[in-house]
Amino acid sequence: MSTETDPNVILRVAAKGDGVTADGRHVAFSAPLDRLSEEGGLIKGPHHVDPPCQHFKECGGCSLQHLDHESYVQFVVDRVVYALEGQGLSAGTLYPPQISKPKSRIRASLRAAMMGKSFKLGFSGAGSHRIVDLKQCEIMRPELFAVIGPLRDFLKSVARRKHDMNVEMTLADQGVDLCIKNYEPDSLKQREALAAFASSNALARLSVDNGFGPETQWEPEPVTVTFNGISVALPHNSFLQPTGDGKAALVAAMLETVGDTKLVADLFAGLGTFTFALGDNQKVYAAEGSRDAIGALKMAANLAGRQIFTEHRDLFRRPLSPEELNRFGAVILDPPRAGARDQVAQIAQSEVPKVCYISCNPASFARDAKQLCDAGYKLDALWPVGQFLWSTHVELVSSFTKTSAG
Repeated sequence: MSTETDPNVILRVAAKGDGVTADGRHVAFSAPLDRLSEEGGLIKGPHHVDPPCQHFKECGGCSLQHLDHESYVQFVVDRVVYALEGQGLSAGTLYPPQISKPKSRIRASLRAAMMGKSFKLGFSGAGSHRIVDLKQCEIMRPELFAVIGPLRDFLKSVARRKHDMNVEMTLADQGVDLCIKNYEPDSLKQREALAAFASSNALARLSVDNGFGPETQWEPEPVTVTFNGISVALPHNSFLQPTGDGKAALVAAMLETVGDTKLVADLFAGLGTFTFALGDNQKVYAAEGSRDAIGALKMAANLAGRQIFTEHRDLFRRPLSPEELNRFGAVILDPPRAGARDQVAQIAQSEVPKVCYISCNPASFARDAKQLCDAGYKLDALWPVGQFLWSTHVELVSSFTKTSAG
């Protein structure tokens, strides 16, 4: 019996990670060509592999480690293609996806708390508020994971019962930037212990945040990140692309889209991931809603002598108008997960020749892409990117060109 007619065979993996049978049933932790037995069990097929992490199924960080590389790549592609099909769209060229390697993630958000008589530090459990005490992690950079053990010991010494702490870790140029949230040292002894912990683990920066914003406790030298050879100050709570190879793929696709356009607008510019990737001979307008981020970008641009004009601007409340947009030969936009409905509406009314839309949400991207295409833009190319390995989170880069009036 063929897989197309056997109702018990898993045909594909849906957007939330469940396998889907030929008759539409959803089966958790199944892979394409797995089969449901008559007893309701799962008979593993050729694409079902042993997960590399001992915390799989318990940890909420990864939900697709049971897929082999081929089926995970297909999942990443399908997430993008199905989202576009839902809007009646397709890309002129769909490039093979870039998938980040294991142990490449430079950012992590963890929880820590006393749970009964034990102290736990790790990711939240899948679909729950419990904490999975991390003993292994196949997605974090080793530099981040190396801090987990010592941090667990330190936090256990200062923890209070029924008092969760959150931990944000980022790998910067100087090492690990660590912020402990929902905690504040209450004595000189605890502050000295914080400094000793930071020093002994060679942290780039250690901060605490008790609800009023991060307070730096340790920073031997200014913490920075580097984009295309340019060092940019790293403010607290800044957004960075999660992997180095993923960032490189996004940047390469953006550069192919923008080409040698002389005047470029970079909207939702952040710290300048795409701004600084453009050439020295290109003039760039960079707009960003975070005051700290755009301030860091501006300072780095000035020090590097780059032709970059920056503006602190909330593009949700005050998007660029068609008149402002028409000055540019290309527009780059990299909005949050909600997309950029209002800004895209303005771009749709403009005459900008090229648009490069980078998205971390295929659904909101497809909605915005529909608006552009209805206005006379053509979706020429699309590059899927799987930076969040083994998760259902998919990113992409797209290339639009103006073809006619909408």
